[in-house]
Amino acid sequence: MLTRAQKEEQISEFRGKFARASSIYVADYRGLDVPAVSDLRNKIHLDGAGDYEYRVLKNTVLRRAAEGSEVAEISECFNGPTALAISYGDPVGLAKVLTNFAKTHEVFELKGGILEGRAVTPEEIGTIATLPTLDELRGKLVGLIQAPAAKLARLMKAPSGQLARVVEARRKSLEEAG
Repeated sequence: MLTRAQKEEQISEFRGKFARASSIYVADYRGLDVPAVSDLRNKIHLDGAGDYEYRVLKNTVLRRAAEGSEVAEISECFNGPTALAISYGDPVGLAKVLTNFAKTHEVFELKGGILEGRAVTPEEIGTIATLPTLDELRGKLVGLIQAPAAKLARLMKAPSGQLARVVEARRKSLEEAG
């Protein structure tokens, strides 16, 4: 049992986490066995590289921490066994991990969440999970930026290559002629 001081410490800790988070997803983990929860924690840890967090807390602590913040919008999700998945970076990657886990573990249920200060439903979390991650978007952007330069280099190289082939053909024809 937590003491009052420990609860107050958790409340202030989570107020800070809520303020820093780019997204918060709330889930019901009722019915999951310990290996499945450990598997989820490992996936979140590996995919997040320190930007994702998965915690199970008492609903009263969560409600108190959410009071007066944008997270208060989803306080109705804080009932029953509640787990929070928090992203301090890319919200799409965390949504992908959670929805993929929910597909393989039917008892794991997403209740809702907050994305950039706006409440989202479980269906919207599924839609968010279909979007490209931040790293995928960066890769596409680099490709788009790099493509015109590569094309320009090929175009600049082509005329000089053609000129060299014409000169070589002329040299060969002059040699054959005499």
